[in-house]
Amino acid sequence: MPRLTRFRTLAYILGLVLLVYVVIYMPTSYKIERPGSAEEVKPMVSVVGADPEERGTFMMTTVSVTYANLALLGLSWFDDNAEVSKRDLDQSDDEYRITQQYYMNSSQASAIAAAYREAKIPFKVKTDYVFITSVPNQDPQQKEFIAGDRIQAVNKHSITTLEDLRQTLETYKTGDQVEVTLERAGKAVTQSVTLIDIPNEDGTTRPGFGVSTGEVLRIDPDREQDEVKFTQTQVGGPSAGLMFTLEIYNQLTPGDLTRGYRIAGTGTIKSDGTVGEIGGVQHKIVAAERKGAEVFFVPASNYSVAKKKLDETGGTMKLISVKTLEQALNDLQNLPIKKDSK
Repeated sequence: MPRLTRFRTLAYILGLVLLVYVVIYMPTSYKIERPGSAEEVKPMVSVVGADPEERGTFMMTTVSVTYANLALLGLSWFDDNAEVSKRDLDQSDDEYRITQQYYMNSSQASAIAAAYREAKIPFKVKTDYVFITSVPNQDPQQKEFIAGDRIQAVNKHSITTLEDLRQTLETYKTGDQVEVTLERAGKAVTQSVTLIDIPNEDGTTRPGFGVSTGEVLRIDPDREQDEVKFTQTQVGGPSAGLMFTLEIYNQLTPGDLTRGYRIAGTGTIKSDGTVGEIGGVQHKIVAAERKGAEVFFVPASNYSVAKKKLDETGGTMKLISVKTLEQALNDLQNLPIKKDSK
């Protein structure tokens, strides 16, 4: 083969490899959101002494998020349900996953507490553990931590709550070195950490680690038969709170809240029963329709967007706007019992 031909062939191969890398493998700063799933909640949550009656089903809804390459960005132009937006580059993929799992755990705890309160079941709130949710990049010493680390002690002083951590660190000053005992991937780790200035809202500062922290709560009922158990799930975020609460309350109390319907929905929940705003409701409407939902609970602040999407798709779901758990329960009681349910 002539030298010029070999050179052209090599250049062609290299160009093709480069093109494939740029189009498929090169990361971009964009993400694509689409309708996710509508999944039955009952397999995810159970009450020890549950009332088993449930002829219909409660479903949580999700948004599918894909970090986009150039190929996916191009294909998204042909998908009416795809929305392109900027990625949050302040968190690594691991930190994002851990943060979303933290939101899910907090949502589950709030759902249990809200259901217990509504069902008049006595319970206690305890902190399960304190952990690192994210680690900024500004200060090298913060690299002593990894997102997901559980904080067990500071200078051998046991840390059981975020308040414990705050009060303990306030006994030191900026620049002090402390020994922090952590649980990392199931193993005990000790790190020597220099405290740095953390700004307060009033303009003052306090000594701290310079990382974001959270605490996972545990809700313990007085009676064992009222204990709520969740299965592990790959879904993260707080927006399943309302649907978790409805399923828990249904199992805690006699009768069937579903009235025989396939009921989907979304919304955060506070322990006092307040239903809060969520993101991506337009995608969740589509996901619920695809799974045959007949009723959809939506936070009041998301109602207009949900209604617009439902009108665009020509869906027949009954859309119910709610602000509180009590309101949602009343709306369920007002549904006529479905005669042809399973």
